[in-house]
Amino acid sequence: MSPPAYPPPRHLAGAPSAPAAEYDADVVILAMDRARETVEAVASARAQTGVSKHVWIADQGSDPENLAILKAAVGDAPDATLVRLDRNWGVAGGRNRATALGSGRAVFALDNDAEFDGADTLARAVRALDAEADLAAIGCRILVHATGEEDLSSWGYPPALLPRAADSFDAATFVGAGHAIRRADFEAAGGYDDALFFCWEEYDWSLRAINAGKRVRYRGDIAVRHKVSGQHRFAWSGTRWFHFVRNRLYIEMKYGASWPSLLPRFLAYQAKGARNGVLAQGLRAGPAALRLAAEFRPPAGQEHLYRLTPAARGYLARNDAAHRGGLLDRVRREVLASLPSAPSKPAAR
Repeated sequence: MSPPAYPPPRHLAGAPSAPAAEYDADVVILAMDRARETVEAVASARAQTGVSKHVWIADQGSDPENLAILKAAVGDAPDATLVRLDRNWGVAGGRNRATALGSGRAVFALDNDAEFDGADTLARAVRALDAEADLAAIGCRILVHATGEEDLSSWGYPPALLPRAADSFDAATFVGAGHAIRRADFEAAGGYDDALFFCWEEYDWSLRAINAGKRVRYRGDIAVRHKVSGQHRFAWSGTRWFHFVRNRLYIEMKYGASWPSLLPRFLAYQAKGARNGVLAQGLRAGPAALRLAAEFRPPAGQEHLYRLTPAARGYLARNDAAHRGGLLDRVRREVLASLPSAPSKPAAR
């Protein structure tokens, strides 16, 4: 299946195109300001050894000062290319367009505030994909850059699996801050859904890959370092909660869930949003998810990927649901944990 054709972005610095010869991997880094961190991420990617690669930096709207810093850092590098996209497509759309620029058999996406843990991290990720034909993607272990401790804000798996952070296991998704995807599987599953913008795009794509008979695997021995506080919590400002709730509901409906069946989840999200002062975002997310679902049409030839097979349901049950506990456990996490704790309640009068 051919990848979608996107309008060519504006070339700003570095090599004008991908290498003519075959090579192992593309490293994709999205940029929007945070110039110092982005330059360090690019340097980390270019320093990877034991693998043939090309580094793509796709800017989505940095201000002129930060863009100048990126252009100077990339310069005329033969193994890196800085481009400017026509607008901010978010994480999902930005990675789609940056990935389409290359031709390496693996694609490693690195957050612009992250770095590879070692000089051979990329090579090891490519070897991991090469070693197992049914492996579509691997999620890296995400460590706090300054300390090497677990980045708890980037743990995207069942909480019960956190003690196994140094191990490996099959999973239902991967964390976007550092991951590798087999290009052929990325294209076969249709890439990311641009409509998601950011949040849950990795899970949405993973569902299609799993439905096509592929696996997603967490590799605790392959790591990136993320420049966040080890105790960082979910950022409730802006529109993050809106996208979190909207996208999760939309994805469920894409794969056949009815709105009534999602009502308990929606109410749990509202309780959590109210507790954190963003109730309005969560309430707006419901109608927005319904609109996206009403507008969604599977790409021609990919309709089957949106109907989960018995094998896919079994995979998800073994590798995700089995680690999340029963309904009561989930309600406790989503609702009861969102309510004010006893010490914060007014004293009885």
